Amino acid sequence: MRNPPPDSDLHALMTQFPRVGRVDWIGLRPAREAPIRAVDSAVAVTGIGLEGDRYTGGSGKRGVTLIQAEHLPAIAALSGHAEVTPVTLRRNLVVSGIPLISLKGRRFRVGEVLLEGTAPCDPCSKMEVALGAGGYNALRGMGGLCARVITGGALKIGDAVEWVDA
Repeated sequence: MRNPPPDSDLHALMTQFPRVGRVDWIGLRPAREAPIRAVDSAVAVTGIGLEGDRYTGGSGKRGVTLIQAEHLPAIAALSGHAEVTPVTLRRNLVVSGIPLISLKGRRFRVGEVLLEGTAPCDPCSKMEVALGAGGYNALRGMGGLCARVITGGALKIGDAVEWVDA
């Protein structure tokens, strides 16, 4: 969906957020099959991604992956688990308090880092192994958001996540 014109009622609705979000968890995937490493902070590199993550060096459109903390219990319920951890889902940031899908196609700040939401972060076939049969479908629509790094810098657990008006 394209962003509506700045003077429209829909634009006004799409730029109102009930509160600022928060980074709850950070993980780095050093290689394709390597276990994800939970960290307290990371460094985002402009146009690339997070230092120490396997997606550095790509197009940058998937430089950082984010998932909604509020979706973790729903994914667990849909996949038949008591809980699902961020490590299982292999995203870089778990964010609470702000609806990530509303940041698609928009710029937002995480601590001192400026990101731009590029696309939904759709699940991959690995979720069938990680969550069991039906794991792929349990995650559909709740896989989070891919983002590119516009302005790099440090980010850490507890950092604010907020939309930036263009």
